[in-house]
Amino acid sequence: MTADPASLVVLGASGDLTERLLLPGLASLLAGEGTRPLQLLGTGRSERGQDEWRDTVRKAFDDAGATGSEAAAVLDSTEYLQADPTEKEDLQRLLDACTGAPILYFALPPTITMKVCAVLEELELPEGTFLALEKPFGSDSESAAELNRQLVRIVPEERIFRIDHFLGTDTVLNLLGLRFANRLFEPVWNAGNIDRVEITYDEDLALEGRAAYYDSAGALVDMIQSHLLQVLAVFAMEPPASLDPADLRSVMAQVLRATEVQGGDPVAASRRARYTQATVDGEDVPSYTDEEGVDPSRNTETLAEVTFAVQNRRWAGVPFVLRSGKALKSNRKNIVVTFAPVPSLPRGLKGHAQPDRMVIDLKQHTVELELTMNGSEDPFTLEQASLRTELRGADLTPYGEVLRGILHNDPTLSVRADVAERCWRIVEPVLDAWREDRVPLDEYPAGSDGPSSWS
Repeated sequence: MTADPASLVVLGASGDLTERLLLPGLASLLAGEGTRPLQLLGTGRSERGQDEWRDTVRKAFDDAGATGSEAAAVLDSTEYLQADPTEKEDLQRLLDACTGAPILYFALPPTITMKVCAVLEELELPEGTFLALEKPFGSDSESAAELNRQLVRIVPEERIFRIDHFLGTDTVLNLLGLRFANRLFEPVWNAGNIDRVEITYDEDLALEGRAAYYDSAGALVDMIQSHLLQVLAVFAMEPPASLDPADLRSVMAQVLRATEVQGGDPVAASRRARYTQATVDGEDVPSYTDEEGVDPSRNTETLAEVTFAVQNRRWAGVPFVLRSGKALKSNRKNIVVTFAPVPSLPRGLKGHAQPDRMVIDLKQHTVELELTMNGSEDPFTLEQASLRTELRGADLTPYGEVLRGILHNDPTLSVRADVAERCWRIVEPVLDAWREDRVPLDEYPAGSDGPSSWS
């Protein structure tokens, strides 16, 4: 890792993402292995006092136990600058305030990001400037391609980080060891032995004041188009030659190039719904269409499910079901692998063999195997038994992993330009079908498992 000083400039620092995820991620990095000399600058259009900003940073550091000299130095350096980064003079003022090589972190919507990048093209940037962008990368494949062309006019591709913090989740990274270091699993990780893969990210939280972003995105764009397709890529990729970023990102891209809507039919392969009013744990949750800032005419879904196919030799015929939603009964964040049944059973065994399953819990950091075995009372009766283990938790939060990659100039957890475009192309048939109302918009009461018809 270079020891050269850097300046992390958070564009959109007054937003929710900075306080809830980015600052705790930086704090986890400082509390653990540390980082290069770092100046932290927050900026946004809204006015914010220096003391208020410092208190916000200090709280994130204290909560993570980042109390050492490195954290103190970052805290001493930090300041908040009110500025509009779409204005040339303001953006230049931000660059002039940097004491190290600037890392411009775009915690901004895609349309604003493109406006800022247009201004950056007019400026002479300091040597070693990096760009770090939050998803979504554009609003469709065409705008993603336009954004990619714009970015490389500003800095070289190797200094562009497209952030998907799901790739920094320790359970997702543990898939590498689970898959490639286990003689038990690697030989059966294919269509001959696996019937179905489900990747789910259900939340019990409702909109929580995020209408400005969410109502223009919906569950499909917010989660499936970005995060869950990246998880699919890690799960389904071929063994990489090494964990070098170039090798790892290449095999992930290879999977996504083979991924498409199952059967080429977005109507049959997708479902959508949105939540309605209900009382959950004694609290009233309004219908999505009654949430402040929501435009009901957009028909934005709060629950999306799409079945994809990976059209290669390893996975031909296996459905990959990706689902994500809000205001549901439980927080279910997992990968469920359903194995194929055995070809036949010895005569005399009673009962039916249940499908063996592996459940990889992305929230609880566990792996559970559900296996068919002989019964505990009658050895000739089949029953299910579970083997469960906890995975080692990471010292860093997912955003801590992302920031470490940026500060170490390690692009392993960065989404490649072609992958950002490809993920849009994968889901565009579904988005088109939904815009044309060829797929019904179902409803479900907040706090339920989803529409009753889906079960």
